[in-house]
Amino acid sequence: MSIDQAAGGTAPPTSSTVVALSGGVGGAKLVLGLAGVVDPSTLTVIANTGDDFDHLGLRVCPDIDTLVYTLSGLSNPDQGWGRAGETDHVMEVARTLGEETWFFLGDKDLAMHITRSRRLAVGESLTSITLDICERLGVDSRILPMSNDFVSTLVETADGVLPFQHYFVRDRCEPLVKGFRFDGAETAIANPQVLNALSDNRLRAVVVAPSNPFISIDPILAVSEIRSTLDGTPAPVVAVSPIVGGDSIKGPTAKMMRELKIDVSPVEVARRYADFLDGFVLDVVDAQLAPQIEAFGIPVQTANTVMDSLEDRVMLARVVLEFSDALSRRAGDNSVTE
Repeated sequence: MSIDQAAGGTAPPTSSTVVALSGGVGGAKLVLGLAGVVDPSTLTVIANTGDDFDHLGLRVCPDIDTLVYTLSGLSNPDQGWGRAGETDHVMEVARTLGEETWFFLGDKDLAMHITRSRRLAVGESLTSITLDICERLGVDSRILPMSNDFVSTLVETADGVLPFQHYFVRDRCEPLVKGFRFDGAETAIANPQVLNALSDNRLRAVVVAPSNPFISIDPILAVSEIRSTLDGTPAPVVAVSPIVGGDSIKGPTAKMMRELKIDVSPVEVARRYADFLDGFVLDVVDAQLAPQIEAFGIPVQTANTVMDSLEDRVMLARVVLEFSDALSRRAGDNSVTE
């Protein structure tokens, strides 16, 4: 099914913009849905770059690349990350030569990292490189790194402090998590294009995708000015729960919450974002938790948030945007009354 078919062939308005904060696989699903509901050229995605690292001498940006491949139609549909039809000849030879190959880079994917690394080395910004790659691969939406400065997510574990990819890929999330640090975030300058997108008076909604709060969304919020700009954005900020029925749909979110002694509940996710959130989308199976979230002063919308198909992604995106529109109308009514 094409995006147009899933969206019912409705032509989205082009006078407004939408911004999404996203990590990789889970966030990319909703971002793809949003691109099927609005004009993709009006969609801006703020990508987490705390996962970025250097591997085999190349700069790898996993969340940016997952978003690029998803929106370009090049992603591996079974994995949700990487490129479809990959081969592993380079990695096989690298392994023979004694290189560390615990982080897989496919032969096609390597071209992305080679291009990015070469251009970074001569002083081009990550934003400029990413936008150019998007254009060349037919992505109409803007994918913006949260900062052009390097920020590294570090996982504090019972085995010591681990760079995120070592924890996530090499060690398969097995070490006990005790906390997180975002090295470089305190001095990193927020991407000016990100701040402009969040301040645009044409903004219809800011969507916090159902990405891992600790390792996908928190690194974005840790960058100077992004969180404060979110608090003053001219449109509703709506988050979609990454927790459904007491577990995470994908990835280690629930494991991390348990190890950090945090209830594995959408309520805790909403609490984490409460200072800037205007609305929260809760899965229908967790509808009974709505009053606890509303007690934070955050309106709740229930929906099917499990995105198994393209139609699911588009339908959830539509619910999120309609909820945001309703929040805008409610805010307008209240201002008139006051």
